[in-house]
Amino acid sequence: MKNSPKRLVTRLLCLCVLVAGWPLSDVQAQDDQQARLAELREQLKQRQATIKANQADAQELQEILETSEKQIGEVARRLENTRQAQADNQARQQALLREQDGLKKAILAQQDLLASQLRSAFMAGNYDYAKMVFYQEEAKSFERILTYYKYVNQARQREITKFKDNVTQLEQVNAQLEDKARELSQLVSQQKNQQEELLARQQDRKQTLARLNQKIASDEAQIKELKASEDALVAAIEEARRAAERAKTRLDGLAKLKGKLLVPVEGRLRRLFGSRRQGEVRWKGVIFEASEGNAVKAISHGQIVYANWLKGFGLVTIVDHGKGYMSVYGHNQALLKQAGDKVQRGERIALVGQSGGQNSPNLYFEIRHKGKALNPSSWLDI
Repeated sequence: MKNSPKRLVTRLLCLCVLVAGWPLSDVQAQDDQQARLAELREQLKQRQATIKANQADAQELQEILETSEKQIGEVARRLENTRQAQADNQARQQALLREQDGLKKAILAQQDLLASQLRSAFMAGNYDYAKMVFYQEEAKSFERILTYYKYVNQARQREITKFKDNVTQLEQVNAQLEDKARELSQLVSQQKNQQEELLARQQDRKQTLARLNQKIASDEAQIKELKASEDALVAAIEEARRAAERAKTRLDGLAKLKGKLLVPVEGRLRRLFGSRRQGEVRWKGVIFEASEGNAVKAISHGQIVYANWLKGFGLVTIVDHGKGYMSVYGHNQALLKQAGDKVQRGERIALVGQSGGQNSPNLYFEIRHKGKALNPSSWLDI
């Protein structure tokens, strides 16, 4: 029976992380998601059939495109949140695994120490203390020995308490790992459904855009659309400027940061500012060609004063930097901030997309001062 305490501890250590199967309610939820996705695909199919049959005009197609791109933006935002939750979950699992490993090592060390103390107590147990009472030369050390064993016993009790606490903590860590593994499985399933929904809505948008481009194929129609889009952006900027003035937010502006502003996204810069776009319409900003879904970041600290869809520019965010300076971010797939939110330099505010009727993913970017467009190439750190 010498090793029985060690065998008991070993059994306590035989705790493993098990990924529990999904409960029936989770399976039902997954089935419901698939059913909703099938229903969505059918609705989009019917919408495209109706568009084709009714021969919708350009204005109607623009409205349908707006709805479609807003819906894509919402799905993409939810998908991004799910991906972030997955990353957080995995980071927490790694931290728990490290904690689990440390607890197991501590328990093993405590097991060895307790075993050593038990062996010492067993060996001392053969000592005849009664003899010490009758033999004065040994009785002199009696009190000292009792004091010694009192301290030894207290030390052993402390180790036993620590041992029990660590075993309890290990059980809690294992339970948390099970929860996190189950949560991650649900997030993976949720991500798959969101990706499928995003693809379905992107296909619907593609068909709508193709029909819209057929309606505005002539140069005259395209110039008209560009002017209308530019007017919409100018109106949005003016609205944002008035909102910023009413808010009276204390911001430093960008004057001292010329040439030092953060590049809003990683990608190839097309220096289009001032060049002819079509007819008399000229570029007021630049284009960054980037991968869809890449993070769009604020060039400096400020406050979101506009976050919505605009004709020709798609999902747009406008940041007020104070003293009349604003930055504009267009063609986004999703907006991660709302009007009123404060942002720091480098903070993620949107995801690269192709909204606003774009055929490839990019970021449209402007810098304005009191409504006047400035050349971004002179202001960014490039």
